[in-house]
Amino acid sequence: MNKTFHPQASSHILSPVVERVETVLVDLPTIRPHKLSVATMNGQTLMLVRIHCSDGIVGVGEGTTIGGLAYGGESPEGMKLSIDTYFAPVMAGQDATRVQALMARLGKMVKENRFAKSAVETALLDAQGKRLGVPISELLGGRQRDRLPVAWTLASGDTARDIDEAERMLDLRRHRIFKLKIGAKPIREDIAHVAAIKRALGDRGAVRVDVNMAWSEGDAAFGLAALADAGCELVEQPVASAAALGRLMRRFPVALMADESLHGPESAFAVARADGADVFAVKIEQSGGLYGAQRVAAIADAAGIALYGGTMLEGAVGTVASAHVFSTFANLQWGTELFGPLLLTEEILETPLDYSEFELTVPNGPGLGLALDEDRVAFFARDGFRKINLSK
Repeated sequence: MNKTFHPQASSHILSPVVERVETVLVDLPTIRPHKLSVATMNGQTLMLVRIHCSDGIVGVGEGTTIGGLAYGGESPEGMKLSIDTYFAPVMAGQDATRVQALMARLGKMVKENRFAKSAVETALLDAQGKRLGVPISELLGGRQRDRLPVAWTLASGDTARDIDEAERMLDLRRHRIFKLKIGAKPIREDIAHVAAIKRALGDRGAVRVDVNMAWSEGDAAFGLAALADAGCELVEQPVASAAALGRLMRRFPVALMADESLHGPESAFAVARADGADVFAVKIEQSGGLYGAQRVAAIADAAGIALYGGTMLEGAVGTVASAHVFSTFANLQWGTELFGPLLLTEEILETPLDYSEFELTVPNGPGLGLALDEDRVAFFARDGFRKINLSK
């Protein structure tokens, strides 16, 4: 009996598939308490995921949050549970080279869980980059820059200590853009704190603030005027409501940035349509992944909204994934905030990232372009890698 040859079917059969998923929680100490309006962080937990493919290639991804559940609806522990229980069975035996198709399949079977999806998508792209011998940035259309300006967040809560920290960063030529976390104290104390730091730095350092939605609209109206007088150039998410953020727009000579109100392309479109921000803080986790972050950036560009590369205080894996995405942006007017690994006391990479001359170098190797120090990961792992065999 004659058999008809179908090249497409044959190609699919030969394509490497997802065989096994591993997840682990890694608890790392920070150099100091990191005080936000929503929480004080004394350490950071990374949820690392490994995706093993049938061709022997392993991709790595990361999911991280700010202050556990204080920031949003996902936690590292929750991400691990979701991937172990729900993501892994959906991914079993699927073509590992068709990243967007596999993520679309996950999207139909698993609702929300944007942070967990970002971690899985990162791992799939890391594997595909290694498979093809190209950096993730090339899979995303190609980078437009090799180095990214990086802001440093001053969040000790103590004015003198923050000034000393800023001076040290300037001396090291590591950061000259500083973002202050405010909103936990009375508004007049916060304004005095910002003004004192800006006076100390003068023209040597730019000062921005992040209120993490802590102010009412009335407080924000007072605070924005005072911050502008103090020399602050950018205020991030002073209020929770996107509508209130829109009403505050263009009333004060200081740029307003949307952060928590961005939950992927749909919300980005809604904010842009309402003229609700001067700047978008793009985060791969809040966007649901790297491709989602690119779509958010495209909406901002179309609406004339400036871009800033945000962070969820990710470790090295999430930071490098973000760097690959941000390197592809045509516009990155406000730089980035990819300092997460510098907040940690412990290094988990075989070769540390290159932070120098106020910028971060985007790795050039295949995939993410990094290698984990397995001994260090194992040492700080909470329970060790949980292995889920998908081939059975």
